[in-house]
This record gives sequence, structure tokens and C-alpha cells, in this order.
Amino acid sequence: MHPALVISLCVIVSYLIGSISNAVLVAKAHGVDIFKVGSGNPGATNVKRSIGKKPGNLVFFLDLLKGLVVSVWPFIPSAIGVLQTDLNPLVLSLVCLVAALVGHSFSAFINFRGGKGVATTMGGLLAIMAPIVLLGALVWVIFFYTFRYVSLASIAFAASLPPITLAFKALGWSWPRSYGIIDIWVAVGIFLLIAARHYPNMIRLMKGTENKFQRKKSS
Repeated sequence: MHPALVISLCVIVSYLIGSISNAVLVAKAHGVDIFKVGSGNPGATNVKRSIGKKPGNLVFFLDLLKGLVVSVWPFIPSAIGVLQTDLNPLVLSLVCLVAALVGHSFSAFINFRGGKGVATTMGGLLAIMAPIVLLGALVWVIFFYTFRYVSLASIAFAASLPPITLAFKALGWSWPRSYGIIDIWVAVGIFLLIAARHYPNMIRLMKGTENKFQRKKSS
């Protein structure tokens, strides 16, 4: 199959998978319009705040799964055999992840609105650079439990990816593979995307008007 056709198919399918708004679906199952409660953002945090811990965690898991699914399949030998392409699996995986993130952030199913993409990013990077995203997740946990701002933790997570990736490359760490310049650019791109999606949150953080996380009781 011609590489351009493979990439086109991957972009379309990954975008559509990314466009599935789990926040909207889970909220609707609970009789709630997620756009009319809390911050109005169709993401796991707003679901957790507005509906409860279990629904919020379910949305986070499903969003993470979206990123993982679209990013991991290019590394499966059977998938490569079916597509019959000489494209680098890493490059194809990155293309799929970017398409899914665009779909998640600008979903065709909900008038091109969407979430911030943190969970989907984590899922995708688990397939591409697992050790780096796990360290980034640790940064998220530290910032969240220190300051109780989900937005600040998400921005810190994204900001940690480039230096962690650079450190892996500089130190020559190679588990489960060697890391190169493409990984650094991916980390920078992810940081810029998440930072851009959190721009209003950054303004509120600087003004001291950002809401700290206070979840609704479990349901």
C-alpha cells in the first residue's frame, strides 16, 4: 500500500477515534449535559467535579485508552503486515497520536469542541515513550497534590516532557529503545499543544482566580 494512502487512512481513522467525546457520553448516561455544568469543558475533570469520582475516572481512562489504541497498533507486526508499508512505525504512531489529539480537541461530533487532551496524550505516549510519560505523570501528581490545581498539574506535566526526553537522550538511556531528536520534538510539540489548550487557565492562575479542585461526592 502506498505510504501516502496509509498515512491518510491513519489520520482519518485516528481523528474519528479521537473525536469520540467520552465526557459527553458518560455525562449523558447520567442525565447531564456536560456543556451546561461546571466549567462546561467536555473533559474528565469537569465530569469528576460535576457528576462524581467514578464517572470522572471512567472518562479519564477512556480518553487515555483512545491515545493508547491509536498509537500502539503501528508497533504490532500483524498490523504492519496488513498495511504492507515501509514507514517507520514510530513515525506512523506519532501521526496517529497527533490526529487523535486534534480529534479530541476539535471533535467533529460536537461542533469542533473538545477537551484539553492530557489523558489522550498520556495514553499515546505510553506507546511511544513510556518511561518519559511515567516520569511526567509523577510530576503531575506532585503538582496536583501540592497545589490542588488540575490545570497547573497538567501544564507542569507537559513542561516536564522536553527536559526529561533531553535527559534520556543525553544520558544514552535506551529502555525500551534509544531516544533521538524526533522524541525531543514530539515532547516540545505536546507541551505547546497542551499549553495552548490551557491558555485561559494560565491567565486565571496568574490572576489568582483559577478554581482549586473540589470534586463532587462519589456516585
